[in-house]
Amino acid sequence: MTPKYRLMMERIDPLLKTWRWPAFALAAALFMLGAAHAFESVALLLPCPLCLRQREVYWAVVAMTITALALWQVRQNPRFMLAFNIMLGLVFLTGAVVAAYHAGVEYKFWPAPSGCLANVVDMCAIDLTNLNERQGAPSCTDDPWKGRYVLSMAGWNALISIGLSALSFRAAGINFPQPRTLSPAE
Repeated sequence: MTPKYRLMMERIDPLLKTWRWPAFALAAALFMLGAAHAFESVALLLPCPLCLRQREVYWAVVAMTITALALWQVRQNPRFMLAFNIMLGLVFLTGAVVAAYHAGVEYKFWPAPSGCLANVVDMCAIDLTNLNERQGAPSCTDDPWKGRYVLSMAGWNALISIGLSALSFRAAGINFPQPRTLSPAE
């Protein structure tokens, strides 16, 4: 291990102990959901079906983490936190797989799943009584950033999810109950 890496881990490790990592993971998931909704509301980038699938992972993290933090307040069991951090790592890893799949569809590495191609909106058939309802969905094959930021939004989401997954697994390792060693006097 290089000294720089060791120093970085010494700074990060206190964040990963007990309830701190799930609280940070909750904040990260809420931030990602907020960013996605801001892109939808402010930048008017409508989400495709795969974008919505990526959000489901973060909603699952929010629900799981709120439940885990409530249970932690009732009974503070280190094994529970170990199991929860492993589960959290697996959920973030699932999010990374979904996001990487979506990025692959955008980069045309593989075909889009059925139902992910743009629905053509017939302007003459729009329901004017309910304009709040979506009249069509964008295609999963379109990169809304058009390659301006090195990766697509799904590509960046995959990297963020991989990072959050790695931190969750690191937190599980830190919270792993250490076997008690006997002193020479025993």
